[in-house]
Amino acid sequence: MRLLVALGGNAIKQAHEKGSTQEQFMNCKKTAVLLAQVVAKMGPEDRLIITHGNGPQVGNLAVQQDLAKAVIPPQDMDVLGAMTQGQIGYMLQQTLDNQLRKLGLNKQVVAVVNRVLVSKDDPEFQGENASKPVGNFLTEAEVKEEKAKHPEYIFKKVKPTGDRCWRRVVPSPDPIANVEAEAIRKMVDAGIIVIASGGGGIPVILNDNGNYRGVDAVIDKDLAGEKLAEVVNADTFLILTDVEKVKLNFGKPNEQEISQMTVEEAKRYLGEGHFLAGSMGPKVKACIRFLEWGGKRAIISSLDKVTEALEGKTGTHIVRG
Repeated sequence: MRLLVALGGNAIKQAHEKGSTQEQFMNCKKTAVLLAQVVAKMGPEDRLIITHGNGPQVGNLAVQQDLAKAVIPPQDMDVLGAMTQGQIGYMLQQTLDNQLRKLGLNKQVVAVVNRVLVSKDDPEFQGENASKPVGNFLTEAEVKEEKAKHPEYIFKKVKPTGDRCWRRVVPSPDPIANVEAEAIRKMVDAGIIVIASGGGGIPVILNDNGNYRGVDAVIDKDLAGEKLAEVVNADTFLILTDVEKVKLNFGKPNEQEISQMTVEEAKRYLGEGHFLAGSMGPKVKACIRFLEWGGKRAIISSLDKVTEALEGKTGTHIVRG
């Protein structure tokens, strides 16, 4: 088995937390314990590849940059992506390495600073099309305050219910290719547990001179994770989030959990608007792409159910039909 696990933001920072180093390391440790259990059940030829989100971290870092701009020049969004990719990669690398050694497993874990190619003509860069949530969840009143200070910011409602259901959104261009694909593939083939494409990868374009250049965006980590799955020839794509199963009519009285759906059903539900663009939508879309590419299994479930989901006992399983 070649398993690619895409970790959601709750694997690193819970919504109610401030995001201190201690909090994030504690969350990474809990995640590492679960991932180490998965590795313990793997055979010598099996492979684990990890990717992760960075929405809360990159949003908070942007706030820090803004508050300190009178003293230190703020960095561009692609640089913030690289900074948080290194931060989270380090935390996951260290905690997973510690857990593997506790289990007597001699496995190297390597986090890669990884770029992902996007198009400068992507619609996400146009007008109000930006769709990637970053930073903390906000109330409508807090949104008005932030908008007054930063009229150039775009805010969107990313949850159907609750007080804190708004977040800032930035362009989220579609990933085209993983720039470090060959190096990542070689490490995975060698048996290394690779953490790559973190935060969706650092978004870059090819300019008119044929050189890579970073852009102000945050690529969706699940869509970029699907591209990474192709690179490493994964057969199983597991997206871990904060819900055990995907739901139709989420947040409504007729809410319904889905244990299994075909690619065609997933496409229909997506078209009917059951899955929000800033949350479940990209996850379902990534699973569809993975199966259409040739992957065998695509699963969406919660972090604490990772083992049960892989065993087919829970989660939403998307199949070719």
